[in-house]
Amino acid sequence: MNSLIVTLEYFVFITFELIALFMLISAAVEIILMYIPQKKIKKWLSGRGILGNVMAAGFGALTPFCACSTIPMTVGFLNAGVPFGSTMSFLIASPLLNPIIIGMFGAMVGVKAMITYFILVFIASVLFGFVLEKAGMQKYVKNVRLKGGNDEPGENKRAWPLKRKLKEAFSGAWGSLRPIMGYLLIGVALGAGIYGYMPQDFVLKIAGPDNIFAIPVAAVLGIPLYIRAETAIPIGVALMSKGMGIGTVIALIIGGAGMAIPEMTMLASIFRKKLVAAIITAIFLTAVISGYLFNILL
Repeated sequence: MNSLIVTLEYFVFITFELIALFMLISAAVEIILMYIPQKKIKKWLSGRGILGNVMAAGFGALTPFCACSTIPMTVGFLNAGVPFGSTMSFLIASPLLNPIIIGMFGAMVGVKAMITYFILVFIASVLFGFVLEKAGMQKYVKNVRLKGGNDEPGENKRAWPLKRKLKEAFSGAWGSLRPIMGYLLIGVALGAGIYGYMPQDFVLKIAGPDNIFAIPVAAVLGIPLYIRAETAIPIGVALMSKGMGIGTVIALIIGGAGMAIPEMTMLASIFRKKLVAAIITAIFLTAVISGYLFNILL
C-alpha cells in the first residue's frame, strides 16, 4: 500500500511540475522568437567556417522542436542556401538541446548536470556538423524542395501589444505541449512505477556505474523505444534513484531522442543512406562519449 501511495504521489507531483515547466519555457521562447526576423536567423546560420556551426547549434538549442519539426526546418535551411555543415549542427542539436530538455534537466537532475549535458552535446553538435561538411557528405542530400515555403514577409509580431504577445505565446506553448502530452504522461507513469516498485539491487546489477558496457547498450536500446527526451528524463531520474549510473541515463536519453526510428525514416526521405548512417554514427558517438564523461565528471 505504501508503494502505491509513493508511486501516485510521484506521478502527480512530477506531472504538474513538468507541465508548468514546459508551458513557461515554451512561452518564453515563443516571445523571444517574435523579436528575431527569419532573415536575420538565416544570416547568422550562414556564417563562414565553424562560426556558422556554433550559431546553428545555438539556434537548435533555442528552438523547442521535436524531429517532426526539426526535419522540415532542415529542408528549409538547405533550400535557403544555409551551409550544409551549419544545417547538420542544427539537425543534431535541435532535438537534444531544446529549452524544454534543458529546463527539465535543471529541475529534475540538477544545475551541474544540466550545464554539463548542454556543453557536451553542444560541442558534439558543432564538431560533427563541421566534420560532415569537411567530409563532403553534402553530396548525399537528395534534390528536395520545400512545399509551401514561408519566405514571404509575415506580420510584424514585435509591434503587437504585450497582451497579444502573451496570449499567442501561451497558445503556441499549448500547441507544442498537446502533441507530446501522451509521451510525457507515459514517461512519468513509467518513472513513477520504477520509483515505487523496481528493486534497487536489480538496477545496480544491470546498469550501475560499475558496468562499463551499460552506456553503449543504453544508447542502442533508446532507438527502438523511441523515447523522446521529455519522456526519458522522468524515467531516467527514477532509474537514478534506484542506482543507475547518470552516464547510462544520458546515453539512453541521447540515443532515444536523437536516433529514433521515425526520425531516421524521415531523414531517409531527404538524405541518401550514407548520410543517414553518418548522422546515426555521430549521434551514437555523442551518446556514448557523453555518457562516459558524465560518469567521470559527476
